[in-house]
Amino acid sequence: MADRKLNTSNILRGGLMSLSVARVTIQNYYQYRHVEKPGWNLGFTWTKNEVIWSMSGAFATQQGNCSSFKSDKPHCCLMDPSIVDLTPDAAPENRSEGCCHSGILAAWAINPLKSFSSFEMRVGNLERNTSGYKPSNLTLMGPGPGYTCGPVVDTDPTISSTIGGRREEQVYRPCMFMLNSGGDTLSEWIPSYTLANPDIVQCTAHMCPLRVHWHVMRNYRDHWRVKLTISNYNYRRNYTDWNVLVQHPGFSQAVRTYSFNSTLLPTVGIPEDDVALFWGLEYYNENILQADEKDVGSVTTEILFNKDLNSFTFSNGWAFPRRIYINGENCEMPLPDTFPMLPNGGFTREKPTRVIKTALHPSVVSYGVVANWKKKFAASTKSKLERLGRVR
Repeated sequence: MADRKLNTSNILRGGLMSLSVARVTIQNYYQYRHVEKPGWNLGFTWTKNEVIWSMSGAFATQQGNCSSFKSDKPHCCLMDPSIVDLTPDAAPENRSEGCCHSGILAAWAINPLKSFSSFEMRVGNLERNTSGYKPSNLTLMGPGPGYTCGPVVDTDPTISSTIGGRREEQVYRPCMFMLNSGGDTLSEWIPSYTLANPDIVQCTAHMCPLRVHWHVMRNYRDHWRVKLTISNYNYRRNYTDWNVLVQHPGFSQAVRTYSFNSTLLPTVGIPEDDVALFWGLEYYNENILQADEKDVGSVTTEILFNKDLNSFTFSNGWAFPRRIYINGENCEMPLPDTFPMLPNGGFTREKPTRVIKTALHPSVVSYGVVANWKKKFAASTKSKLERLGRVR
């Protein structure tokens, strides 16, 4: 699963000898993992005695001690400032291009136009004859397991156009650093969970906040149909801009999804299987509402698969997913020997129902397999044999 990393670039534009303007862009290249509320928090340590005179598109959470400045006060005098994004309703004078998403970064495969955020800051108190020094000790915090930052490296200068494209201007010193939250492949990355804010969930046998229900509904000559349902058992949380990643060999054939957005993702190191990403339709089912005492929140779609007659089978759990992720979090799958199986031989007009459920929980994962079709099948077969006088 070729899942790229977060990238943050820092571009310095020259101004006065003791002042530079830095434009910072945070780009999320993860295909299916987004940065949720409360959003990203960028930290770093200045190399010398720099200060932030002013900012647009974001702000430092603390000003620090600026008592050495007698007249104008800088926006932030801390050696290790912490920067967060502005909200979408920020005043025009505080905004910059590409800013103000409340720190939320969409997944690259779902909405590339909302997968980045930018801000500018006027950096002062610089030494003479320098456009600035690269900051160190970079951190990027966000919901979930967090990120590991690489060192800042210089890159090729960025060229921008002005005067209607008739003039080109070059920045003084561009640099960038990479961030990673784990392995780069679907088969490697299993994130950790924090219990700092535990969920309050509906009392069930599995006690999980989310459950994925994969129901094989119909088997036709040239295609087969599945119903995919995601249920929310959490009393306190709606899941906004959710996404579900499903690994299954059936996605190698033509697929039609009725009530979700979907796309196939490029894969690396996953032989014979393909990976599909599903997410909600805007203004229709992009939110999975929280549960109440009478019901759970859920979203659902039917999926129509074309058949590859050389590989399609209901044997050994082939019809069920190999792996499922919800918002980038790994779902524990049932063991293969618990998958529903068709009996050997026999015939019935009543089509069996094959269902698999997987659940996501921060500490304990449970699952259930509904296989009550077996009892119906056995009772129907015994009744027919009794009429034929073959059993007593």
